[in-house]
Amino acid sequence: MEQRVCATRRDDMENRIAALRKARRISQAELAEAVAVTRQTIISLESGRYNASLLLAHKIAKYFETTIEEIFLFEEEPPC
Repeated sequence: MEQRVCATRRDDMENRIAALRKARRISQAELAEAVAVTRQTIISLESGRYNASLLLAHKIAKYFETTIEEIFLFEEEPPC
């Protein structure tokens, strides 16, 4: 009987923050101030080094007048 070995599960979340921000001609600093975080946090979110908390995701979605799901694109690998 062959035993199947699965890789460690990985969840990826991309976001559209940079695209939305650029479309509205908003700087990273302006967005950061509007959602009460540092510019470095916005940089980290846009580069994928950091995933937003639920509260921050909500603030960003509200700022852009859209849903969290429209900004944060979550892809889960299928189970083994």
